[in-house]
Amino acid sequence: MEVAANENPENLAVSANHDAEQQYNHSVSDLSNHVRGIESHQFSVEEVICTLETSASTGRFWQDWKKLKNILSYYLKQILSEYPEAKMTMDQQFTSLGETFQVLVKRLDDAIRSFDEGPPFTLQRLCEILLSARSIYPRLTKLTLALEKNLLVASMLTIYADGCPPSTEQISNGAPTDSAENGVEHTEEDKDEIMTEVEEAEVNEDMTIDMESNEEETFKSSEAANPTRATDL
Repeated sequence: MEVAANENPENLAVSANHDAEQQYNHSVSDLSNHVRGIESHQFSVEEVICTLETSASTGRFWQDWKKLKNILSYYLKQILSEYPEAKMTMDQQFTSLGETFQVLVKRLDDAIRSFDEGPPFTLQRLCEILLSARSIYPRLTKLTLALEKNLLVASMLTIYADGCPPSTEQISNGAPTDSAENGVEHTEEDKDEIMTEVEEAEVNEDMTIDMESNEEETFKSSEAANPTRATDL
């Protein structure tokens, strides 16, 4: 009895991969639509940037946490979608990231949304990273590590109710930061310990990037100095 062409195991495997790829592409499209939907129905890009710049400058927040959480979620997805890995195939993403882009985005977004009563104590650094992500972290893997380390904290901030958010002019001139007035639920000793760990982790990441760059430059210099050896290799 002959097996129909569409029942051939190889054809079935190709069809399954095609279906998986299509489903993944739909998921990426849904992510883009989700980002645009939040922007059009809840807040403008200007409001998002101003909100993040205010928290990055002062270490405080004035909005309802639910709204701020949506702002962080929106901008996080926006920044991640700008990296080349977002447009790679599933196999390429596994090779580059060790997981699909969709899974990575969901994992980071879930980490932000896991804070129920207020943003993480590292909100200020988190906003700084998001605002300067592409210039500080050219690789998505490095950005992911930095975000994870700033989200793996237990302490949370409470809304700053005494006073109004600084104006755009005040932010550009450098508004003062006083996290103690922001209702931080931990001691100064805890604060110093947490921030020291985060800063040391980021310094180590920068050192790793520099070492990788130096190794690449050394290899290129070696090739230039020994063209015959490079050809033999």
